Amino acid sequence: MTESLVDAAPRRLGSRTVGALSFGCWRFTSRDIGVAGALLDTALELGMNLVDTADVYGLDWNGTGFGSVEELLGRVITDRPQRREAMVLATKGGIIPGIPYDSSPAALRSALEASLRRLGVEHVDLYQVHRPDLFTHPEVLADTLRSFIDSGRVSMVGVSNVTVAQTRALRVHLGDALVSTQPEFSAAHLDPLRDGTFDLCMELDVTPLAWSPLGGGRLLDDNDASVRTELRLVLDEIAGREGVSRACVAVAFVLAHPARPIAILGTQQPDRLRELNRAAQVKLDRTDLYRIIVASEGMPLP
Repeated sequence: MTESLVDAAPRRLGSRTVGALSFGCWRFTSRDIGVAGALLDTALELGMNLVDTADVYGLDWNGTGFGSVEELLGRVITDRPQRREAMVLATKGGIIPGIPYDSSPAALRSALEASLRRLGVEHVDLYQVHRPDLFTHPEVLADTLRSFIDSGRVSMVGVSNVTVAQTRALRVHLGDALVSTQPEFSAAHLDPLRDGTFDLCMELDVTPLAWSPLGGGRLLDDNDASVRTELRLVLDEIAGREGVSRACVAVAFVLAHPARPIAILGTQQPDRLRELNRAAQVKLDRTDLYRIIVASEGMPLP
């Protein structure tokens, strides 16, 4: 096997250094603060110091409603304040159920203030616009995000689920203050490879945060028809060679791109976090990576 392209070294996120694996809070909905705290502690111990949440988290995955995940995370931080010191805390806003998206200055200011209250903190390290509001001019959005930084309530800003064109338009007005973009990316969802997202990240030195690196669990479900059987077979073959699970190979695939994505892990089981941390040990060369792409897309490369 030739040199492995899997890069599990820490990433630079703006002015901060974070792990290649991140702890995602979409499903962080435990009613037991002790269980929730232990899960977060496991992530931090494993070097997953970027903790990614959003104000809308809690509307599903057994949550109790809008903002409930931030509230739980806030309770966990209050229960042991040193947890806050160990993490790079990221949250998102801009989704308003029923509208559905609003990135106007008043709406985002209100969203940020509410997030800070629920989290019980005076500032967050990264604030991202969760979904693009097609009716807010990028210059207006840039002014709003810059005001968050100037106020000291936010250290860094980014975007999520945006197009390349939307990122470019915002970058014109926001400049280097834009440090991150959060696309869906996995062996089952290759869009950032093809639509220019990762190319733009490398051009602008923006850090990609890859959500659903396991395809929302689809890569692990042998009965999910949305994932080609050939892809699972290739992942399993490599997993057998590497002595790890299929999930570890899938996460390692995300870490191999030269844009240096951060893989956001959504599992809510400490043992699974420990298992997925073994993705750092997986070796994938170009042949492996292109085999995964071909198996995912079902088409030979030109």
